[in-house]
Amino acid sequence: MGFIKIKLPDKIENSFRKTAMEIFGYRKGAISSAVQEAIRNWESSKIKIKHIDDPVEAISGLLSHVKKKSVELQHEVGGILSEKYSNRR
Repeated sequence: MGFIKIKLPDKIENSFRKTAMEIFGYRKGAISSAVQEAIRNWESSKIKIKHIDDPVEAISGLLSHVKKKSVELQHEVGGILSEKYSNRR
């Protein structure tokens, strides 16, 4: 049997311990059972991390529907940001 040692923020640890005890009972091994179930659920969630060889190719074409030129977009963003910051004052 393997061992994994992790660090968690206190808030997450306390919440996890409380939930584990409520579900698996106040007995020895409840935390281990909860962690095993959490890992099994995480593995089976079919989250696939795709390796990207070329990040430029990965985003290529995402903005093809935008009809403005890049300079026009930059000026528009500048106007939005200046308006946002002037409203803060």
